[in-house]
Amino acid sequence: MSTPEPYLPGPSPALSQSDQDALTDLYVRGTPANTLRAYERDLLYVTAWKAARCGAALDWPESETTALAFILDHARNLNDATEKDVARETAEALIAQGLRRSLACPAPSTLDRRIASWLAFHRMKNLPSPFEAPQVKQARAKARRAAARPPAPKSQHPITRDILELLLATCRGSRRDCRDRALLMLGWASGGRRRSELTGLRREDVSLKEFDKTGLVWLSLLETKTTAKGETPRLVLKGRAAQALVHWIEVGEIQDGPLFRPVSKADRVLSRRLSPDAIAQIVRHRLKLAGLPDDFASPHGLRSGFLTQAALDGAPIQAAMRLSLHRSMAQAQKYYDDVDIAENPATDLLG
Repeated sequence: MSTPEPYLPGPSPALSQSDQDALTDLYVRGTPANTLRAYERDLLYVTAWKAARCGAALDWPESETTALAFILDHARNLNDATEKDVARETAEALIAQGLRRSLACPAPSTLDRRIASWLAFHRMKNLPSPFEAPQVKQARAKARRAAARPPAPKSQHPITRDILELLLATCRGSRRDCRDRALLMLGWASGGRRRSELTGLRREDVSLKEFDKTGLVWLSLLETKTTAKGETPRLVLKGRAAQALVHWIEVGEIQDGPLFRPVSKADRVLSRRLSPDAIAQIVRHRLKLAGLPDDFASPHGLRSGFLTQAALDGAPIQAAMRLSLHRSMAQAQKYYDDVDIAENPATDLLG
């Protein structure tokens, strides 16, 4: 993927061209692909917003007035604004371009992410950011508080073991079925893997050396959201999950390269990797085949379902976290709290 200019460090007169090129290469190699994609979306949005709002291109550095206007435009429900309101007119222009969904006030996390990207672009160019100005920082904090709402779950329902079994029952005997069975089992049993972690796995990351003797399969994730390259511990698969993965490797004839790949309508395994969106499509497809609404759960349901099931089965949270690789005990504890409160004897006091 090409890397647009605002992502890159600004030119420095103190650096030679070769050093400047090396610095640019360092930025590209040191920025995760998912972050680059988020940068691209956010840059497109803020560029279109300023063009519609001010009739001008982005400035480097941007003015505090523009930064403040950006916050104010995204800190209220524009359905209540008059048709001549400049913020509403700007939002309608963005909706027409497919960059904004509605006139409703965006989630605070969305505003925070776009501002963080905009701030990062300034930092990359070694420029002061308008979002660091006291008035702008205060407005941002007030906007966050005013729009505060309970965080929406990433998956409507957790995919607990009983739901997972329903999905697995839809996987018959085709190569696509073998792939989906292995993907769902690995995604759930290895600790609830994220979509990017599943699509990033390569055959070289899977060790089958102990499978024939112990039935264990070892996985090496390059990196995760909470661990850097080289710091991610090896994960283990055993039992049915290990057998399903080995079967997929054999059926798909996966010798090297991406572990999970598209399968054509003719049931032929392709050489490229699955995209993260394909994981979502697989989950929706299996839910539908299992007789559940296709929006019953998202791929994150594998992660939340693993931790929920661990809590239901009484597994220590520390043991579950060693597989899920949660960095925050508080984050993982939420899944245990939901189970604990349902089993709390104090909830039966009324009889």
